[in-house]
Amino acid sequence: MNTNDLKNLINPVCETAVQDGKVIIKYYELKKTVLFKEDKSPLTKADLESNQLIINSLLKIDKNIPILTEESFVDWSIRKNWNTYWLVDPLDGTKEFIKENDEFSVNIALIENNHPVLGVIYSPTLETIYFSYKKGGSYKLNIKKFEKIENYFDNSIKINTSLKTKDDPLIVICSKSHPNDEFNKWITKNIKNFKLIKKGSSLKFCDIAEGTADLYPRLKPTSEWDIAAGHIILIESGGKIESLNQKEILYNTKESVINPYFIASCKFEL
Repeated sequence: MNTNDLKNLINPVCETAVQDGKVIIKYYELKKTVLFKEDKSPLTKADLESNQLIINSLLKIDKNIPILTEESFVDWSIRKNWNTYWLVDPLDGTKEFIKENDEFSVNIALIENNHPVLGVIYSPTLETIYFSYKKGGSYKLNIKKFEKIENYFDNSIKINTSLKTKDDPLIVICSKSHPNDEFNKWITKNIKNFKLIKKGSSLKFCDIAEGTADLYPRLKPTSEWDIAAGHIILIESGGKIESLNQKEILYNTKESVINPYFIASCKFEL
């Protein structure tokens, strides 16, 4: 897709994320009913209903673009032939949702030729949406004061990562629900001057994209739908994401949807 085609998708995709957020908040305020997946990880009714809402909405936008979501998995034998597809996590941060700490999000990304080219992340509790498209920049909009939004670009602000040198103190962000010894060893070895903050879901990418955090080392498994929207939002804001061995993060190149460990970061001036 060209830049104008991607830009024209922003409004309907943002609206889909906001409508999904209303479903999530409905269950959040009802204190939800928790179910469990086969691997014993938590699954809520909010996951299931929001998943269906997003699928229905994306099919209305373009019925010819296939959809892969965390709750509607597609076998590798089918998706290996996809060049363009939607990659969705209808409720990212289910553990944060269950803990009622507000740090969960809606993630919708468009993947083209193994790269994210459009991304939307919406925080239902903050009523704040982040969106981005290839060669178009990254944006943030708080929707609280608007009864209806005709154009998500109106009143949004363009966001950019911070600019740091190798000697500046860094704000390092890490997962609130997934601490691990490997992260602690890596950060102690590689970063001497830092402040550590913890946050749930893909909102960590948004913090780096808007310059309120600088570095997000992820040394535990994530799935492709966890990071794709944050990936393009970070890149278009001037940031960077790569694997620990400095390889590019790609999507739908293998049967497993598990990402390599990675480092997401702001701009660095060496």
